[in-house]
Amino acid sequence: MPDNIKLWSPSEKRIQEANITRFQSFVEEKTGKSFTDYNQFYNWSIEYIPDFWETVWQYGDIIHSRGYDRVVNRLDMMPGCKWFEGARLNFAENLLRYRDDHTALLFKGEGRELRSITYRELYEQVARLSRSLKGMGIEAGDRIAGFMPNMIETVVAMLAATSLGAIWSSCSPDFGVQGAIDRFGQISPRIIFTTDGYYYNGKRFDTLPKVQHIAEQIPSLQKVVVVSYTGAETDLSGLSDPVFYEDFLGPDDSPALTFEQLPFDHPVYIMYSSGTTGAPKCIVHGAGGTLIQHIKELAIHTDVKRDDIIFYATTCGWMMWNWLVSSLTLGATVLLYDGSVFYPEPGALFELAEETGMTIFGTSARYLLSLEQSGCKPGESYNLKHLKSILSTGSPLVPESFDYVYRDIKKDLCLSSVSGGTDIISCFALGNPTLPVYRGELQCCGLGMKVEVFDENGKAVSHQKGELVCTAPFPSMPVYFWNDESDQKYRAAYFEFFPNVWRHGDYMEITETGGVIIYGRSDATLLPGGVRIGTAEIYRLVETLPEVGDSLVIGQPWLNDERIVLFLKLLPGNTFNEALVGEIKKMIRENVSPRHVPAIIMSIADIPYTINMKKIEIAVRKIIQGEEVKNREALANPESLDLYKNLPELQV
Repeated sequence: MPDNIKLWSPSEKRIQEANITRFQSFVEEKTGKSFTDYNQFYNWSIEYIPDFWETVWQYGDIIHSRGYDRVVNRLDMMPGCKWFEGARLNFAENLLRYRDDHTALLFKGEGRELRSITYRELYEQVARLSRSLKGMGIEAGDRIAGFMPNMIETVVAMLAATSLGAIWSSCSPDFGVQGAIDRFGQISPRIIFTTDGYYYNGKRFDTLPKVQHIAEQIPSLQKVVVVSYTGAETDLSGLSDPVFYEDFLGPDDSPALTFEQLPFDHPVYIMYSSGTTGAPKCIVHGAGGTLIQHIKELAIHTDVKRDDIIFYATTCGWMMWNWLVSSLTLGATVLLYDGSVFYPEPGALFELAEETGMTIFGTSARYLLSLEQSGCKPGESYNLKHLKSILSTGSPLVPESFDYVYRDIKKDLCLSSVSGGTDIISCFALGNPTLPVYRGELQCCGLGMKVEVFDENGKAVSHQKGELVCTAPFPSMPVYFWNDESDQKYRAAYFEFFPNVWRHGDYMEITETGGVIIYGRSDATLLPGGVRIGTAEIYRLVETLPEVGDSLVIGQPWLNDERIVLFLKLLPGNTFNEALVGEIKKMIRENVSPRHVPAIIMSIADIPYTINMKKIEIAVRKIIQGEEVKNREALANPESLDLYKNLPELQV
């Protein structure tokens, strides 16, 4: 099937009831403008940037104790411009604006019963925990760490910390000890929240031995707060000043919750780069910028409403957790899950969707591909009548996965592949429930995000591949990197290639429909004969073969040029042979171009991934070139890197 085929169009009813339709009417009333389609609306949002973000502030009804003096000071300066100067607000107060008996959080742990908590109960628990943190002397600017599963107590701890103006930073407990130290050790947290263990793929894993080693290496830690989750007997004797979570909450006497009022750019989260090519960078995000961007993306682009149940398959170490939890400011029900997404069977998450009445299902492109390979057809096995949207991110969603969703999951839903990153704690390309879905395309660029495509000379190009750049500031840019007083690391990360322009590091194209195609990371772009090739162009073909479970492609320097090397992880029961190699080369040559055909195709036992399930192309390229990859703790399967050492077929 060719690309650029319209797979879904919204009904007139859905268009009329969409939040983005209401928001457009709100903007038209405020500004006196009139927009005939999304393209016009988007162009206004990037031409009149201060006016656009002011209307988001108003439409989102951001709670504040002092208004702003101006929306933005300098749109001609990146980084360094200031947003909503003079405003005073609190991040947690905005997420806790609802305090009624509507369900705020649902939590399903692998093999555990579904738990729930109302907005009223959530507010009360945050108040109790905030009181305990304040009693320890926690104040604005202190760091609080979470080494936690994706569960209710994690959300409570984050909200309690940020209610005081403390900075929250988390990673999932499947990180190795060194991986956690590489992150938390840089920011010197005073408290760490953890559990006695967690479940994955039917097994219990003990967390506390890891936490003991982590605490020994981070002198700033004053207390370890332990949630009893797995029901095992818990010995806290090896920890420094430990306390059980329930004891730390203190008496259930409904204390008052005071929200510290802070500047718009006061830090709320510290996120981390993957850390596979060096020490993880500590990316500091501001409370106001994160809040206003998430309101725009969740309410306006994702169409989250009060009666929605929104889910994202994520851990607390991926920015999609932070993004998901911001749905609380809209009064929706946030569904949390922790464990293997394929346990006890491939359709486990769709069973959860049926059980809860889930309306918005967020996941990764890799999950959808693996689900299809498993033979699972959720539309036949589960009642998905409430499901209105599927979101996908983490890597490019191949056109064949679009086909799978509409064929085997549900025909009438908005499939929104989105793309952004930890760097901006949000997205450049998003969904839109009032636009069609075209095969292989992300629906649109996000409102207020001046996204363009540059060639290697820094020239804007149309309808062709190039670098994803943003040529105007936006509120959710990092406020700074931790321990980077001169902003040297910050500038080097995004502004070295094109001065005063954000270079994101993705290889992309904006299509004639206004949609977006992501071809992979630009730093992993292949360059045989000087021709730029996105790795996703090869993955999308190879991974449709019934024999192939996974693949990885890199460029290897070769005879003053570069050759393409393709690694295949075959599904059990299949044999690597010349017939398969010939079939793959023929398929790539005929469907893409002769330049895309790998010079070498090899079988490999495993493909390396980060804990957030992103392929590690750059690290493999380093190993093949004889370089060392130091930060293996950032990988879900670090032992897989050893498979790529000293391969005789790749010796120069």
